[in-house]
Amino acid sequence: MKVAIVKYNAGNIYSVDYALKRLGVDAEITADKEKLMSADKVIFPGVGEAKTTMDHLKQCGLDRVIKDLKQPLLGVCLGMQLMCNYMEEGDTTGLGIFDVSVKRFIPNIHIEKVPHMGWNTIFDLKDELFKGFTKEEFVYFVHSYYVPVNEFTAAKTEYIIPFSASLHRDNFYATQFHPEKSGKTGEKILQNFLNL
Repeated sequence: MKVAIVKYNAGNIYSVDYALKRLGVDAEITADKEKLMSADKVIFPGVGEAKTTMDHLKQCGLDRVIKDLKQPLLGVCLGMQLMCNYMEEGDTTGLGIFDVSVKRFIPNIHIEKVPHMGWNTIFDLKDELFKGFTKEEFVYFVHSYYVPVNEFTAAKTEYIIPFSASLHRDNFYATQFHPEKSGKTGEKILQNFLNL
C-alpha cells in the first residue's frame, strides 16, 4: 500500500510519519501531484496559521490536487480546518470540501483557556475511523479555532461548547485532534484509516 503525506509548510509532518512507521508503514512525504494522485491513501497534516498555509497551498497548486483526490484522504488539525469553506483565522477561504466555517473559541469564564490544549474525550463516534470503539475515548488536541457541529460531523467533543472532533464526506476524513499524538487510541484511528 502506498501512503503519501502532503508536503508543505506544516509543523507536524514528521510526527505523522513517525506514527505511521510505528504501524509498519513507510509513507512518502511529497508535494508531487502525480505521487499524491497515485497513492492509495493520503494524509494532509497541519500545524500553523491558516492564511499563510492556504496561500502556500495555492502557490504550489496543492489546493486543486487535494480537492481532486479520489482515494481516502485524512486531514489532521489545521488540515481539517483548511478543508472547510472559510476560517475566521486570517479571514481565509479554504478548500470547500466541507461546507462549514471554522470559528475562534470565545472563552466565557477565566478558566476557559485558548488554545484548547491537552487530552479530551470524543463521543458520538459515527464512521469507519472509529471502528471498534464502544465508548468515549481520550485524544490529544491543540487548537484555538473549531468547527461547529454540522451535517459532516463524525465525532464530537466539548470544550467551552460542543464542536466537531472529526468530519467525514465521501472519501474525505478529518480529525481536529492529533491521532499521531493520541497514544493507542490514535494508533487505532490511523490503522482504521489505512484499512479503509
